[in-house]
Amino acid sequence: MDQFTRDRLKELIEQPGTPCISIYLPTHRAGAEIQQDPIRLKNLLQQAEDGLAQAGQTNTQVNELLEQVRNQLLLDVPFWQHGSDGLAVFIAPELLRYFRLPLIFDEKAVVADQFYVKPLFGLFQDEGRFYVLALSQNEVRLLEGTRYHVEALDLGNVPTSRAEALKWDDPERQLQQHPVSRGSGRGGAGRPDTMFHGHGVGTDDEKINLLRYFRIVDKGLQSYLADERVPLVLAGVDYLIPIYREASSYKYLSEKAITGNPEELRDEELHAHAWKLLEPEFKNTQQAAALLYQEQAGKETPQASNQIEEIIQAAYGGRVSQLFIRQGAEVWGSYDRATNQVNVHKDQTDSSEDLLNIAACDTFLNGGTVFVAEAENMPDSSPAAAIFRY
Repeated sequence: MDQFTRDRLKELIEQPGTPCISIYLPTHRAGAEIQQDPIRLKNLLQQAEDGLAQAGQTNTQVNELLEQVRNQLLLDVPFWQHGSDGLAVFIAPELLRYFRLPLIFDEKAVVADQFYVKPLFGLFQDEGRFYVLALSQNEVRLLEGTRYHVEALDLGNVPTSRAEALKWDDPERQLQQHPVSRGSGRGGAGRPDTMFHGHGVGTDDEKINLLRYFRIVDKGLQSYLADERVPLVLAGVDYLIPIYREASSYKYLSEKAITGNPEELRDEELHAHAWKLLEPEFKNTQQAAALLYQEQAGKETPQASNQIEEIIQAAYGGRVSQLFIRQGAEVWGSYDRATNQVNVHKDQTDSSEDLLNIAACDTFLNGGTVFVAEAENMPDSSPAAAIFRY
C-alpha cells in the first residue's frame, strides 16, 4: 500500500494545471483476479480520453497526458501483483500520481478543472482509520486498518527487532540524567550518582535498553505518522506497553491496547482486536457531530445548513467546521469563486462539476472535518449537511 497523507491530498486539491483527470477502480491483492485490474484501468483511460476530447483537447494533448500511464503503469507487472483494495490515479499537465489504498472504490473517470478527491476523505475522517503497532523484542509490525480491511506497511529502514535497533546504536544511555548526592555516612562528603527519570523505567538496565529500542522505533515511524491524526493502538505484552508510551512522540496514541504476545497473532486478528477497541470512539465522534448539526439546525438563527449553495459559499469562506457528505451522492453544478456564484444543474453537462467535491475540498483546506457517511448515518436526508463556525 502507498502512503497517502494530508499533504498529498492538499497537493492534489491545489494542483494549478488543467485539465485534471481522476480515475478510481477497485483492485485485488492476489489471485487470478489481478489480471482484470489493468484491463479496468485501460477502459477507464478510454473514458478519460473521451472526456478530454469533449473538453476540447487535441489528440496530441490527450496522448501527452495519458502516455505515461499507458506505456508504464499498464505494463508494470510487479505493480499489479502487489495491489491493495483500490487504486486512485491522478493526471494533469506535468503531474502523475497514483496510490494503492485500503478503500474499495467504484469505477470512475472524471475530467474537470480540479481533481475529484471526494472518495479519499474516508482516509482522514474519524470513522474507521487507524494504525496498530505490534511490538515485541523480536518483531515490529505496523498495520493500517479501516473498519473492513487491514494492510501491513513496509517499514523500510525502521528497525524491526531489538537486536537490529541496538546493533549500531550509541550505547550511551539516552535518558535525561541528573547527578544526585548520596550520603557516605556520618559527616561524609556526598558522592554523585545518576538518577534516571521516566515513568515506570527506574534504574533497571533492561528497561533502559528497551526504552532506547523503542525511541529508535518511534523516530523511524515519524515519517509514516508525522502528518496523521488517527489512533495508534499498541499491541504487546503488559510490561512493554508503558515503556513504549514513554518513548513515543505520537500525539494520537490510543489509551487502549491489545495485550499479549503479538507474534502469535495474524494481521487479521490484530485488526479485529483493534477495531473492537476503537469502534465506540469512531461512532461517538461522528454521532456527536450529527447531534450538534441537529441542535444547530433547529435554532431560530441556525449555524448549520443542508443547502448546497450556502454550504459551498461558507466552505470557501472558511466557515464550515464539519461537513457531512452522503456516500455515493453527487450534486452537479458550477461554482465561480470570483463572484461567489453557485449554479446547480438539473442534469450533468460537459461543464458540470460535483459540488460536493468542491465543498469537501474547501472545507479541508480551511481546517474543517469532512465525514463521508452512509445514508443512515447522515444527520438528515440531504446529500450534504454542514455545521458553521459562525
